[in-house]
Amino acid sequence: MPTILGQNQYGKAENRVVKITRDGATHHIKDLNVSVALSGDMEEVHYSGSNANVLPTDTTKNTVFAFAKEHGVESAEQFGIHLARHFVTSQRPIHRARIRIEEYDWERIATSDGREGKHSFVRKGQETRLTQVTYDGEMWEVVSGLKDLTVLNSTDSEFWGYVKDKYTTLKEAYDRILATSVSARWRFNWTGDAERMPDWEASYGEVRKHLLQAFAETYSLSLQQTLYQMGARIIDHRGEVDEVRFSLPNSHHFLVDLEPFGLKNDTADGAVYVAADRPYGLIEGTVLRDGCEARIPADLTDL
Repeated sequence: MPTILGQNQYGKAENRVVKITRDGATHHIKDLNVSVALSGDMEEVHYSGSNANVLPTDTTKNTVFAFAKEHGVESAEQFGIHLARHFVTSQRPIHRARIRIEEYDWERIATSDGREGKHSFVRKGQETRLTQVTYDGEMWEVVSGLKDLTVLNSTDSEFWGYVKDKYTTLKEAYDRILATSVSARWRFNWTGDAERMPDWEASYGEVRKHLLQAFAETYSLSLQQTLYQMGARIIDHRGEVDEVRFSLPNSHHFLVDLEPFGLKNDTADGAVYVAADRPYGLIEGTVLRDGCEARIPADLTDL
């Protein structure tokens, strides 16, 4: 039976780039994990093994490191844009470049006299920042986001009034812990060089701020409701964002039965819970600006 080649791409994945910028005695750090995927006229390398149109993946690796020195790393998004533009415009067979970047944040270590350290850092233990830049020679798509941002409300959350059948054992809750590890992606409406480019660093900080504020300020009757409020607040406050998608595991916390020890657990002065890591409910959804089309894949791992 005859066969044909379907979608294909190649590149160098997970290039770990640490860029140190020296401003006198004060240093600045950008810590990235950069993956490059290229596609275009690549049929022959699959059909016959001809490498005539293939830019070696080792070259893409070298380009990533060279660009970190030549262009610096103003932001993950800007660095991805530099790379994507280069690969598409410098290599005729390459029609599309997709750059994925994870960014790991560091903070300065204060000295014993309370001053901010100039060149000593500790890795922040919160979220990983993400971006994906795609360019086809004409149009840009920038989808940024974060993962592993763990948040918890110790009250102001309920869950009741749900469907019950013969397999339902869950008791209705009128005051519960709501906790999740946020995985979020948001798509910018910047698509062309003729348009004004967003301030990527400021935008990330603002989106994160509104996401967290919505989580904290929503009296939640379901994690789905909280998801929508988080996305809506971002869309309402950030005109550069048209679409937000969340994947939110419901990190369940259950009251520990302390009666065998003669202890009443849930009292006015507090309670003890067990944090269950699995199984967990998984709540996912997309929030869109009215009139916009959803483009972020339903499965975030397919980005």
